[in-house]
Amino acid sequence: MKTALRATAIGLAALFTFSGSAAAQQAQSQPRQHVIQTPEEMRWGPGPASLPKGAEAVTLHGNPSTDGLFTLRLRLPAGYMIPPHTHPRPEIVTVISGTFHLGTGETINREEAKPLPAGSFFAFSPGMAHFAFTREETVVQLNSTGPWALDYIDPADDPRGQTSQATGPGSTATPVSGGGATR
Repeated sequence: MKTALRATAIGLAALFTFSGSAAAQQAQSQPRQHVIQTPEEMRWGPGPASLPKGAEAVTLHGNPSTDGLFTLRLRLPAGYMIPPHTHPRPEIVTVISGTFHLGTGETINREEAKPLPAGSFFAFSPGMAHFAFTREETVVQLNSTGPWALDYIDPADDPRGQTSQATGPGSTATPVSGGGATR
């Protein structure tokens, strides 16, 4: 019995050592990215090409154009409209300032859009058709996994004017690049 307990203890110790080694190797191959920024340190630049002109953006963490987690902040001017679209990956958004008017569906219906004031939050699954607009300058923070892309319901709404790159049937989506350039 004593020998069996000792063998079990040695086996468990070996298992934990192996698991620890594998975890340590994985941690070394994926270095941590620590980010601390104040609003004064954020360098806003033009918004992603997939959004209508006028948006400004700053990438706070990660890279929206590559695989992996990212955080992107968007500053949208008063009177800004993002036509109906979907995303191939989840979209998790917090309203930082202003009011973000959000509607669901493949057509714009401003009367049914929900006004989301600062502090509001929403999360959409991939493929959820939605649109948004502002009446005042509004800042939203988008968290997701890249590569981030938009697929406009009506290809004519795509500000890139490209319809050849597809991620699905009828898609006009292309990954976003940058978004964190300095002003």
